[in-house]
This record gives sequence, structure tokens and C-alpha cells, in this order.
Amino acid sequence: MPTYPIYNEKTGERSEIFLSLEEWDTFRKENPHIIRDWSDPSTAPNSVEAGEWKDKLAKSHPGWKEMLGRFSKVPGSKVEKL
Repeated sequence: MPTYPIYNEKTGERSEIFLSLEEWDTFRKENPHIIRDWSDPSTAPNSVEAGEWKDKLAKSHPGWKEMLGRFSKVPGSKVEKL
């Protein structure tokens, strides 16, 4: 179950809660004064990612660069080569 660091805007209190995604949505609707606490970067989504995403994608999926090259040649395409 995901851990959500939260911040209470009324009291200034910071804490963590453990809720499913569905429960989190319900919790947010019932408690609009409580927001997700983004002050700790380790709790941000994909916080473990480091480095250039394009390089990682090309290394982990051989042929991806070739496919993007093909897509970029299509008339009107906004796809860029890596």
C-alpha cells in the first residue's frame, strides 16, 4: 500500500498515511486542507531516477533509436531522433 507524506495546512503538521489509491482519492475529497507534502524529494514519484531518460531508454530497449528515426521521417511528425 502506498505511503503518502501529508501536510495539514490548518495546523502545519506533517505526517505519513498508508492508503490505497482509491482511499487516497476519497481522503483528499473529505480533507481539502490536507495536501501531499512534496518537501522531501525522496517521496516524489520516480525519485530514484537519475541520468538522462533518453539514454536509459535506448540502452534498455535496443532498436528504440531506430524506431524513433523512422517515426521522425513521417511527414508532419514531431518525433525527434535520439
